[in-house]
Formats: sequence, C-alpha cells, structure tokens
Amino acid sequence: MQIKPKFGVDQLLFGMKQTDVKSIYGNPNKQFKDEDQNVIYVYNQQKMRLTFYEDEDFRLGYIIASDPELTLFNNTILGRKATEVQKELEQHSFKTWEKEDFDLAENHFNEDHWLILQSEYDQIVKVEIGAIIKNQDEFDWKFGAK
Repeated sequence: MQIKPKFGVDQLLFGMKQTDVKSIYGNPNKQFKDEDQNVIYVYNQQKMRLTFYEDEDFRLGYIIASDPELTLFNNTILGRKATEVQKELEQHSFKTWEKEDFDLAENHFNEDHWLILQSEYDQIVKVEIGAIIKNQDEFDWKFGAK
C-alpha cells in the first residue's frame, strides 16, 4: 500500500467523498463521528482510519494507516527507526521535522507534506497523512482536480 505525499494512500485521494471510498473498499468496518462532527471510517483489513471533514462537505482529508505493507517512495516504513526514514526522505524534499513526545509515543511531523511518522519503542508503528492547504484556508483537493 503506497503512501503518496500530498495525494493520499493506495487508491484513496484527498477530496474523495464517502461514496467514492465505498466504491473501492466497500462499507467500513466501523463508522462514527468525532467531536468536530467529522465522519470517521475504519477499515480493518487495510488498517486505515479515514476522516471526512464536516466543514469541507465531507471530503476525505486525513488518513491514519498502520498496514505493515505501507511504502513511501518504494521503501517500507513500519518497524523502522524514524531517523532512518527521515534521512531517506531528505532526497524527496522532506527537509524539516518537528518531534513531539507523548509518553511512549513520538510523533515526527513534516508540515510541508503534512506527514506524521509515529513511533513507539524506537520503531514506526503508524503513519498519518493529511490534505495540504494551498492557500490560507483552502485545501488542495486531488480528487477531481484538473
């Protein structure tokens, strides 16, 4: 399952509607609304959590994935040290990273690509990727873009 920075994961593109996603993966294993009334889809087999933003007409805007087959620029991600992956990503314009500690977990965030590598026990366990904001308040939706 390929991570495509600024675009999405696998066949999913930022800006898709719920019906578009269902046409690819079928009905989610779990569906709920978060505190902001965004719709969340959970797909167990793909190990993905998808967020459809309420204030953006329920477009897909955020993906959390933990499938062991995740790749980024043809390299596997999970189970590796974040520092190693960050070093590889330098050649793909991932220059700056912010690090946050949360008890056991560490988040390594690259704002230019809205990518988070979450690690525990010094190994990446989860990847979060979000749609990019191209203006001050407008998302760069990839689905349906010309």
